Amino acid sequence: MNAGDLRPLIQSCLPAAVRIRRELHAHPELAYQEHRTCRVVCDELARLGVEFVHGMAGGTGVLAHIPATEKTGRGAVALRADMDALPIEERTGAPYASTCPGVMHACGHDGHTANLLGVAAVLSQLKRRPNPVTLIFQPAEEGGAGGLRMCEDGALDGTRLGPRVERVFGLHGWPQYELGVVGSRPGPLLAATDNFHIEVVGTQSHAAYPHLSRDAVVTASQLVLALQTVASRNTAPTDSIVVTVSTIHGGTAHNVIPQSVTLTGTMRTLKPEVRAAGRERIYALAEGVCGAMGCRAQIRWEEGYPVTNNDAATTARFFEVARRTFGPERVREVPTPTMGGEDFAYYGHHAPACFFILGVRPPGRDTYPSLHQPEYDFNDDALATGIEAMCALALDE
Repeated sequence: MNAGDLRPLIQSCLPAAVRIRRELHAHPELAYQEHRTCRVVCDELARLGVEFVHGMAGGTGVLAHIPATEKTGRGAVALRADMDALPIEERTGAPYASTCPGVMHACGHDGHTANLLGVAAVLSQLKRRPNPVTLIFQPAEEGGAGGLRMCEDGALDGTRLGPRVERVFGLHGWPQYELGVVGSRPGPLLAATDNFHIEVVGTQSHAAYPHLSRDAVVTASQLVLALQTVASRNTAPTDSIVVTVSTIHGGTAHNVIPQSVTLTGTMRTLKPEVRAAGRERIYALAEGVCGAMGCRAQIRWEEGYPVTNNDAATTARFFEVARRTFGPERVREVPTPTMGGEDFAYYGHHAPACFFILGVRPPGRDTYPSLHQPEYDFNDDALATGIEAMCALALDE
């Protein structure tokens, strides 16, 4: 089936996709709390006559399946969307803005979910589908590893619904790329994400008598600066690593040197050997700086998502399908990985995977609010391209 055959059907399904997207945007839910979102997804799949199971990945994950129209013996093509929101106060001013104080869809997962429901609407109406298609609606991408739990619950191995998955695709709205554009790259696309929590423990004293303290504030300040050397002096300039201290908490009064100060932050890497070396240096610096200042460090390390690594053959298939569908002028090869992270990485551990980006920046604009900013809003006009891209990948023989 060519693009000309799909586009009228996509256009007929767009109003429902936009309505769902705005409904989800107005009612955002945090990781593993996506109960309303789950109901919206299940209700729409039921309306379309698409078979599904729910209650996965801790309760809110949904797995749907659209069979091939002929027996081919092929495994399924899986398409994934994430559903959770972020703890951010919205500042878009949109008429469908979040009705939940302090929670918003600042990463566009409302768009990803509506997009995949649009794909379900289109595919379920086709008279010919050469491949079985598995649709994954997963919770908790924002730090909760919902993708890992969906894999553990059988989303890809054929034990829950449909045959085993042969290849899997996912997309993400991308403010840096203009509307109508899609892109990807083989190999690493997004970074591994690890988090650290360091409590600097000293001796409390009156602020007027610092000599009686072991000053956790001064020590924590020295440690923040020392951690910057992990990237600048401990890692080769050609190896990507980010070490960011993002929160500092300590103290109760202006005239008290507190007993402890807590730092939290994140480390992002693209290579396993750099990931291991970075962790080792963070531990060494925390213990060394604190020890030198008469304090001690209590460190908690949270291993995060692995690198989102696109399978070469599956990514080549994405480029072939995208160029055939949209023309080469609307398809970009992403030149370098981004240091953001994605739990789509876990799907690639079970099946050949390709994650791609979908442009959302409106025409004529040089900038657009970035992901995780309170002004960000997924662009409804990107849905037509996103639905068509995923349908084309699902139908590719």
